[in-house]
Order: sequence, then structure tokens, then C-alpha cells
Amino acid sequence: MRLNGTGDLIDGYEYPATSEELIEAHGDHEIELADGSETLQAVLERLGSETYHGPQDLRDAVFTGVSHQAIGRRFYSDRDVYTLGETGPDPVSF
Repeated sequence: MRLNGTGDLIDGYEYPATSEELIEAHGDHEIELADGSETLQAVLERLGSETYHGPQDLRDAVFTGVSHQAIGRRFYSDRDVYTLGETGPDPVSF
């Protein structure tokens, strides 16, 4: 995920700030995702009406509020539990 200057907007904004104020000021700003892009407005609307007390609050909200397009391989995990009856791969010694 590339914030494309969103980090600068977040750092330069005056806090506390509400979702509505941020959407009005910068809602059309595009955030580039792994599989597309979405606007700051779409992310903030997904999170509902909030008041952000500092840049880190808003940055955390943006990182947690982006859609599934922000992840490369959806539903993939190399840490899945093994199927019942399997012990997993053979250990390797380095």
C-alpha cells in the first residue's frame, strides 16, 4: 500500500479532527493499494464518524480501514493449521 502523500496530509492537519472535516478537506485524495486504489473518503466512511486526536490516530485508522484490495493474496496464510492426521513438513536443520 502506498499512501501517495496521504502521510503528509495526515501530519499537516490540525487536530482534533472529525471524519467529516477530513472528508471535506481531503476526501478525494487517492490511496494506492496492491490491487487498485480508493479515496480517503471511502476509507473514512467505512469507519464511521470518529474524532481523531492526532496524526497517529488517523494513520492507524487509514491502515486498518482500507478494503481487501490492500492485501496481495486474500485468504492466504503460510501459518495455517495442518489437516487432522498430518504432522506437517519435515524439519530442516541449518
